[in-house]
Amino acid sequence: MVTTDNSLLFAVTILFFASQLLYTATLLLNGYFLSLPIDWVDMSEPIREPESGWPYIVLFYPVLRELEATMRTTMLSLAKIEYPKDRCRVIAIPNADDTETVASLRRLMEEFPFLEMLEVPRTTDPSWHIVWDAWDANPKAYWWHRGRRAGVKDLPPKKTRQLIYALYHTAGALKHEPNLAINYIDADSCPPVDHFKAAAIGLKHYDVLQAGNVVGNLNVTMPTSWHAFDHMAWDGFMYPHLSSHGRQPYWVLGKGLFYRVSDLLELGGFHPWITIEDPEVGLRYWINGKRLGVIANPLIEEVPKTWWGGVTQRKRWVCGFFQSLGKPLHYMGFTPWQRLKARLNFVPCLSLWINVVGVPTGIWAAYEFFANPGLLPPWVFWLAVFNVATFVLYMGLLYENTWRRTGLVTTRWTTRAWYMIRINPISAFVWWLLWLVPLAIGLRMYLLDQGLAWQRTEKVDANKLLIRRKLQRLAAPRQPTLERAAGAMLLSPSEENER
Repeated sequence: MVTTDNSLLFAVTILFFASQLLYTATLLLNGYFLSLPIDWVDMSEPIREPESGWPYIVLFYPVLRELEATMRTTMLSLAKIEYPKDRCRVIAIPNADDTETVASLRRLMEEFPFLEMLEVPRTTDPSWHIVWDAWDANPKAYWWHRGRRAGVKDLPPKKTRQLIYALYHTAGALKHEPNLAINYIDADSCPPVDHFKAAAIGLKHYDVLQAGNVVGNLNVTMPTSWHAFDHMAWDGFMYPHLSSHGRQPYWVLGKGLFYRVSDLLELGGFHPWITIEDPEVGLRYWINGKRLGVIANPLIEEVPKTWWGGVTQRKRWVCGFFQSLGKPLHYMGFTPWQRLKARLNFVPCLSLWINVVGVPTGIWAAYEFFANPGLLPPWVFWLAVFNVATFVLYMGLLYENTWRRTGLVTTRWTTRAWYMIRINPISAFVWWLLWLVPLAIGLRMYLLDQGLAWQRTEKVDANKLLIRRKLQRLAAPRQPTLERAAGAMLLSPSEENER
């Protein structure tokens, strides 16, 4: 009996030591990321070029079985973008067999004359030959030349396939434009009015631009508050440091991006066999010497109202991270040291697994510290104190940044304060424990080679009133907008009463 008790004590002690060391490593890694410089796009920089020399921007709008109301809200936002109308286009790119979405888009095209549509056919259609021919001639499209799906044309019918088709066909149709750039957003993404202007400034200095995201439906449910906190902690806090003057391999975020089309074609476009395209294409840009610039003014989006809706989204993220950090790094030519640096980007998310051991052993160690002084070596105590102090500092910086970012979607201090209360440290800790579910499912998807089909995140037009109120408050535009007349389509009397 004594032997068994001693063995259990020894095992728990070892687990506590190990968890504390892992916490230390993770906190130091977070400190490393936060120490990296940020390459911001300087929006105060004047654009001295004549309008004919500004980037010609094509915004792709990949959608799949979306609510017409959600897309209308996004179109209202796009209509107010300030940019020369003859230097930009907005093209929806639904799958051709998604007849309901196509019909909705045709109705929206009558409301918003700037909206165009390019229907994406199945890959058996002859119009796909422009893609196959380009990939045949481009070794950077390594998935086409190497691996178990080399030469496979039956691409999964998801966002990446839509972007691939639209990229090559648009590049061919606009090959006379030497300064051609593409941007893409999600169905619910609402860009700020200076979104395209940021590209006109940023693409003079950087090769790819990334706008952040902020959630509009912060306080609708407890899960929306938790989901929104992910964007606060990553997109709006840690992520910008990955720009780092090119020192750290970076990912992109999957929306609010600007690429020069010439660069994207040179690097092979988008990888169709990864669950999410964002991390892989960012890493491919980095290894080819392309610099990332960060746009401070974010897109406004919505997050799922339920916890399980967020799991659907996050398990795909996790699977895509695992996929991107495996064989693709070898195919892209990363050295062992570069592969290690690239994989560090995933550690803050993976570190949530430490809590499985760290929490129960931490509670045990705290009890033993008072009940049986001297049981644990002093250095372990001080290591735990260091971890707690560093974590408190980190959370303080995160909450300060979160408070500022809530001001991007609401001016009411009561609404902002209520959100901060909802994501208090205890609530955040509960959320990080719940994150273990999508981490486990995403790992399983990766091991079983799943996640190729597009599992869309349900959008419910949650930000309708928020976006329309913001548009109503806009002063008369100083520059041409895509559709000035859209300003009349804001709040109806019934919607005004909902305020």
